[in-house]
Amino acid sequence: MRHKVIIDDNLSYLETMPDCSIDLIYIDPPFNTGKAQQRTQIKTIRSENGDRKGFQDQTYETVELGTKVYNDKFDDPIDDYLMSFLKPRLIEARRILKDDGSLYFHIDFREVHSCRILLDQIFGEECFLNEIIWAYDYGGRSRNKWPAKHDNILVYAKNPLEVHFNKKEMQNIKFKAPNKGKKVNIKPSDGWWHTIVPTNSRRRTGYPTQKPVGILNRIILASSDLEDTILDFFAGSGSTGESCHELGRKFILIDNNPQAYEVMKKRFNFIEHEIEWIVPNL
Repeated sequence: MRHKVIIDDNLSYLETMPDCSIDLIYIDPPFNTGKAQQRTQIKTIRSENGDRKGFQDQTYETVELGTKVYNDKFDDPIDDYLMSFLKPRLIEARRILKDDGSLYFHIDFREVHSCRILLDQIFGEECFLNEIIWAYDYGGRSRNKWPAKHDNILVYAKNPLEVHFNKKEMQNIKFKAPNKGKKVNIKPSDGWWHTIVPTNSRRRTGYPTQKPVGILNRIILASSDLEDTILDFFAGSGSTGESCHELGRKFILIDNNPQAYEVMKKRFNFIEHEIEWIVPNL
């Protein structure tokens, strides 16, 4: 199975892809937050002149490993973000989906209303399947409104009469929710509880918008089969690729951020020989 990672403008590459060639698309585009997103990775080492204390009063020094940044600002939310940026990419996404394929569009509260209208126009209102609410425990702590603790995932079918959906796989996925400090299995629905990637997780890449592999696993198990081809053209840290590798699917990942390339190169070093890297501008 040969995967692909493309570090280039996603629209240019999408336009070269053949019609009806992709089984499932998941994308997590910029949320148009109006600011640059960044995350700084740190580690602590023992030091006599350290700035923090730990076990048995040992002192530790904090060392910055680096900061990863990407821009998430558009001057005009309607013309720039929706019409000029998202619309042509979503038109291509629909074209390259197979007739039984589906699109999972990951967004947050800022733009979900506008994006749903746009997706209705491109796919058709009758092709809307679900709005999944992913709730998590970390995030904002606003004092003057309810803190935002969820994302929205809009699900559209290329053809709702033919859409591929593995009901059995969906029912076998372990959905969990917090319950008085414990986690209990719940029946699968369009409301998902899943923690964000913990800071001490071995999967943590430091990429600002990294999504948990557990969320991708649910999507890929339910809406694709073994050896299907999955596309993510806002690949970021590569979580879609890791999920595909674990579940026996072929992945195509596209991103134009050089830092995404650095993260994915490190993340996929153990399967680098299985990946075709297309990096024309680096």
